[in-house]
Amino acid sequence: MSGAGAWPELDWPAWRETAIGLQLRCQIVGKVRLALSPWLNHSWHVPFYLTARGWTTSAIAVDDRLLEIDFDLLADRVRFSTSEGDERLIALEAGTIADFHAAVIAALRHLGVDCRFDPKPSEMPDPVPFAEDRAERPYDGEAARHFWRALIQVQRVFGAFRTGFLGKASPIHFFWGSFDLASTRFSGRAAPRHPGGFPGLPDAVTCEAYSHEEASVGFWPGSDAYPQPAFYAYAYPAPPGYADAGVMPEGATWNAELGEFLLSYDAVRTAADPDAALLAFCQSTYDAAADLGRWDRAALDCPLGKPGEPRAV
Repeated sequence: MSGAGAWPELDWPAWRETAIGLQLRCQIVGKVRLALSPWLNHSWHVPFYLTARGWTTSAIAVDDRLLEIDFDLLADRVRFSTSEGDERLIALEAGTIADFHAAVIAALRHLGVDCRFDPKPSEMPDPVPFAEDRAERPYDGEAARHFWRALIQVQRVFGAFRTGFLGKASPIHFFWGSFDLASTRFSGRAAPRHPGGFPGLPDAVTCEAYSHEEASVGFWPGSDAYPQPAFYAYAYPAPPGYADAGVMPEGATWNAELGEFLLSYDAVRTAADPDAALLAFCQSTYDAAADLGRWDRAALDCPLGKPGEPRAV
């Protein structure tokens, strides 16, 4: 278990401009992965994955080669590399989104990658096409690293929680559209068709993403609509009584407007045992979804995994 010192402070208003600029840059790179990858269930071909230096698209097949794009937050740069040994670097620095977009297009062309992608941001208010966004934006590398280090702590706990489930479960995904880290469990049953209606997200994408019953837990750094970092948990479809379920730890509450349980990041960060507090939130919100939704828990659940010890069967 980690101490509170491993969980950095995050102040959304203080790093808002860097956060929005970083998200937009992530969207440009993410849309490259999206455009080059065949569709995978629940949009699992879309997100990034954490690395020891930031996050990555992971390997993307391009004809008979592999392309990988990495955000190196320790060196404040984005690296484009191929399996043929070619490489291009773009600085993460103050500037315009239009200039970053142009640099990405130039890097892809240098590497011989033909990629055409949606020119506008997704899941963001008042989207401006990337090539037309010429507002000067600051870049605070230390603030970006604080966010990444928070994601590392969250991923550790989400990763431990994921070992206690035998059914279909997502990898731990960093979604660049909503800028959140998420882990999802599935009951194995189909879900009612989702009504869609999420701003900046096509209904066809939403309906496919929520095609099966699920219980999800995640973390986001904040936004103008909710200007503080927080953990969330939801079930789709939400079973009767879900909103009234008692969840842990103290401070976790139901948000009727969002249709999710919320727990502030600071409540976890300052807890005597942050890992235990977050694990309690993950487990108790899953318990509520699975019990009220009548999941086959005898077939789906197992004890949390331990290093070097095969699960008993």
